[in-house]
Amino acid sequence: MTGPRSAVVVNPSKVDDMDQLRRLITSGLAEAGWPEPRFLETTPEDAGRGQAEQAVADGAELVFACGGDGTVMAVVTALAGTDVGMAVLPAGTGNLLAANLGLAGDAATGVQVAIEGGRKRIDVGQVGDQCFAVMAGMGFDAEMLDATSETAKKRLGSIAYVGGGLKKLLANPMRVRVVIDGGPPMPRHPRTVIVGNVGRLQGGLRLLEEATPDDGKLDVAILSPNNLWHWLAIGWGVLSRRKRIPRMETYRAERVEIRSNRPQPRQLDGDLIDPGKSMQITIKPKALLLCVPRPASDPDLAYDVSVTRDAAEGVRAAAKEAE
Repeated sequence: MTGPRSAVVVNPSKVDDMDQLRRLITSGLAEAGWPEPRFLETTPEDAGRGQAEQAVADGAELVFACGGDGTVMAVVTALAGTDVGMAVLPAGTGNLLAANLGLAGDAATGVQVAIEGGRKRIDVGQVGDQCFAVMAGMGFDAEMLDATSETAKKRLGSIAYVGGGLKKLLANPMRVRVVIDGGPPMPRHPRTVIVGNVGRLQGGLRLLEEATPDDGKLDVAILSPNNLWHWLAIGWGVLSRRKRIPRMETYRAERVEIRSNRPQPRQLDGDLIDPGKSMQITIKPKALLLCVPRPASDPDLAYDVSVTRDAAEGVRAAAKEAE
């Protein structure tokens, strides 16, 4: 076997058939000459960070993150700052990083991405002792996640977030002070503050036109709609890719601090964290070695994976033979 040693950090609650997943990954890697991976299951107490750290300690050169957004974020946190690569195998419903890689819900394509050897060093954001690869947010975006039930997500996929968002669309704005790179506090009354590492968010919407994942900067969007028409103007501005979007301010920074007068809902990479009155967000430049599809058609991780998806038929075939 000549391929790298690997491990799979998997959330079993997000996988319908663990045996089938094991066959797909193991046989696909074996077909490419890789050694058999080690499988490490997450627990309610550990979303995957401890398992990924254990994999690194045991000599893994690449770690597959298989689960929802929480699992992926935990593995990102464990691998940031190391030379161990990370590959995403989407499961669950959110999969924000997988969506930016163009992987949808296709685990076989995720395995093929790792086999093909496309690698890219990207920045990660950090909040406390947790890291994120796509975005952090306080306010409406986290409220939307909180208002969307697991049942709706399983039945409707990402469309379920629309219903969750409508429930919270006209809630009261926050009172916050935003500090960019240690500058003067900026008092604002926004509905949400989003700090992005890439421009594309849920549903493929490109909110932050200037964001790229390897420029050493975070992109900040402060959205301050006061009524339904403001929301419609923002939505049209995003969909039409206008350079200036009404009711939205944007900044670029290495450090962002958001402080509110009361606890607010917060999220990292589409996964809720505990509500809080503040978020201090910093960037770790090029800290994560990420497996990416080839060919890359866009520097912001929005890839055309049609070639890789076709090649993944070999992974599926190998898994079928192993049944």
